[in-house]
Amino acid sequence: MLVGLVFVLRPNTMSYMGLNLLLKLSVPLIFAALSQMLIISQGDLDLSTGAYVGFVTCISAVYLADQPMLGWSILIGSVLLYGLVGLVTWLRRLPSIVVTLGMSFVWLGLALFILPSPGGQAPDWLVALPRLRPAVMPFPIWTAIVCVIVLEFGLMRSSAGVVLRGAGGNPQAMMRARWSVAGLRAIAYLLAGVCAVISGLLLSGLTTSGAPNIAPSYTLLSIASVILGGGAFVGGIVSPFGAVVGAITLTLVSSVLTFLHVPSVWQIGAQGGLLILVLLLRGLLKGDDQ
Repeated sequence: MLVGLVFVLRPNTMSYMGLNLLLKLSVPLIFAALSQMLIISQGDLDLSTGAYVGFVTCISAVYLADQPMLGWSILIGSVLLYGLVGLVTWLRRLPSIVVTLGMSFVWLGLALFILPSPGGQAPDWLVALPRLRPAVMPFPIWTAIVCVIVLEFGLMRSSAGVVLRGAGGNPQAMMRARWSVAGLRAIAYLLAGVCAVISGLLLSGLTTSGAPNIAPSYTLLSIASVILGGGAFVGGIVSPFGAVVGAITLTLVSSVLTFLHVPSVWQIGAQGGLLILVLLLRGLLKGDDQ
């Protein structure tokens, strides 16, 4: 419906180039949503997603072009720290909201130390990546399809994916089956860190630079994408397809409101209203089923 409305408002978006321009901003958000989805699959919430994505853009803009070894080393170390956060929250029974909120300040502080103000230059290969012109469909659509296929089979249909989701859905059962819940949660957080790194790199490629505060909205938008796509906060209930569609939907909502000349402040409110509406409808449908 949103796509149809965009086509009515701007018929030229029906072209290859039009779709590419319309959806290109959804690509980094897709990976941020998948990162959040992996955390939510463990029954947790990651309030550091936006700050971490901004941190990655700073690493990209400052180090990846001139000092790639140092830049990649920092990114790998940060992903390992992501996994450590998942491990510590389980072993010490700490609330993920508090821990990840604290980590958001850590990532923001590191980003400001590396790049105090927006600037730098993303490497040429990264700038060229979002500008790829694959056959048949634009790059954002191919990206969404590949992400859905990989994670649907890797997380939803494979035995390893069932075990990983089980650590969040029913950790007691996993422990009785002699699985290490702590290890599984660390793996989920590591994979979430990888997805967030990809999100930050793609965002840096789109903007050709870095900025500590470039993606603060990604935290709530990533949560909204997962919930819009059928995910639940109880753990174990997630959908890669739904998360990707949710990210694209929120991007399209912003595009439609931009075409209608709605101020950006109201666009954020509209996205929040859409999330509340979806949750209300879901609650009503569950009530009818009972």
